[in-house]
Amino acid sequence: MDTLANLRAFLATVRGGNFSEAARQLDTVPSVVAKRIGHLEWTLGTRLFERSSRRVTLTEAGHKFHARARALVNDFDDIASELKRDQDALDGHIRLRAPTSLTVLYLADILAAFQRRHERLTLEVALLDRSANPAEEGFDISVSGRADSYEGVVDEPLCPLRQVVCAAPDYLARRPAPRHPRDLADHDCLVFNPTGHSWHFNSASGPVSIDVPARLGANDNYVLYASARAGNGIAVLPTYVARRALADGSLVALLEDHPLQDVWLKALIPARKRALPRMELLLAWLREHLGGTPPWERPAENT
Repeated sequence: MDTLANLRAFLATVRGGNFSEAARQLDTVPSVVAKRIGHLEWTLGTRLFERSSRRVTLTEAGHKFHARARALVNDFDDIASELKRDQDALDGHIRLRAPTSLTVLYLADILAAFQRRHERLTLEVALLDRSANPAEEGFDISVSGRADSYEGVVDEPLCPLRQVVCAAPDYLARRPAPRHPRDLADHDCLVFNPTGHSWHFNSASGPVSIDVPARLGANDNYVLYASARAGNGIAVLPTYVARRALADGSLVALLEDHPLQDVWLKALIPARKRALPRMELLLAWLREHLGGTPPWERPAENT
């Protein structure tokens, strides 16, 4: 049996949770999927799934094999796509991971324009706010405002990502505004869970890091934004989320003498994919539309 077909059956079964759904994805019948999985397990000498009457679940060995199998299939598809590509028109598939709020507000339009320009490129976009290693999770590119770096992954800076400490006037009417980052220990703080409870500032005497108490923790900036505007506490928000509220006064910037440490929006690309023409094209497009002063910091975008 075809090893590649066995690997595709394995990945489809992981996605679908059972042989029937995997068969639907692969346009075949469940017995064929089960036979392919069985042959793959025989080849590897280990069970990849625990079977029940309704579902299959990955064994420990199956979990270990999953990321590698996905990478193998993705690499084969990349090579096949490049070999079949017409010289006069770039085609292929790009799997992209990006933060939710940034994508909804800006990247969605940027990616739509990119695909309109390059009609033979297909995109698959996943909105995830946690840290993700694109090489392990099957992405061609991960757009991130996090400092995380990974072995075998190239970091490509895109633009500065300014953040602001802010709260609603209603909250500040009840609680004195903090004058120093250490004052945050006595405040209700709204925390972005993926970056944790430590907020990092610059000061005249050097870096300052403060562990803040969380009245609210969330993995999406819009949840924190809504809570801050409701007067529930102090939040650290990217300016692309907070800028309109800061402009209309429904949020007030705090601790301006102690700016938050610099953060950059970057593209993380598995090293083995960095030189692919479609990746060069997308990276150049992102830099064109985000580089220098990002759109949310440009005066023309604020009107």
